[in-house]
Amino acid sequence: MTLPFPRSAPGPAFRFTVTRADHDPHALGPILRLHLTITETTGTRIHALALRTQIRIEPARRRYSPGEQTRLVELFGDPERWGRTLNPMQLATISVVTTSFTGDHELVLEVPLTFDTEVAATRYFRGLAEGGEVPLLLLFSGTVFYDSADAAAGVQVGLVPWSSETAFRLPVDVWSQMMAAQYGGTAWLQLPEDTLARLAAWRAARALPTWEQTFAALLDAAEGTSS
Repeated sequence: MTLPFPRSAPGPAFRFTVTRADHDPHALGPILRLHLTITETTGTRIHALALRTQIRIEPARRRYSPGEQTRLVELFGDPERWGRTLNPMQLATISVVTTSFTGDHELVLEVPLTFDTEVAATRYFRGLAEGGEVPLLLLFSGTVFYDSADAAAGVQVGLVPWSSETAFRLPVDVWSQMMAAQYGGTAWLQLPEDTLARLAAWRAARALPTWEQTFAALLDAAEGTSS
């Protein structure tokens, strides 16, 4: 049975720090990279660490400009209600296994993201077009295999405490540059088949060569009707 480290016996203790973030420019899809330093603070030799990381957006941990508030209304409601609606959002859960180490160990958490505008996290990032930072909270759990203080006991097995966590403020520019590299300043929408068929018929009837021109014509028509 795997047990937490016993209080009466020395065991490993970890500190987690995200030092920086970037993205993989060669990935087929948007991959955010969080560079994580794991520090074992007791000098215990770690044979392997099977680490599970939950990454959450903590929207209540930053301020928002009037423009950002306007863009985020559809996600959080009117700003007067944000004291109740700025709840954490799950961004991803990442599992990795380390090699053996003592002291510091560097690894990269590769976080696959999407540009789907129906996903809450994407809508949140898009709403922060003025820059700044995204408050992230990383929660750690997992299993650790380590040398016992008693050499005769051999390799011991324990759990990473559920209280293990670290915060990181992700620059919005990292996300923006990643999406620009992947999609070249474009975005995409997911539509039901029947709606897409109607749009395609409307486009064909007017001999519009691109979807960009199709949506521009629809917007122009809507604005002309409203005026």
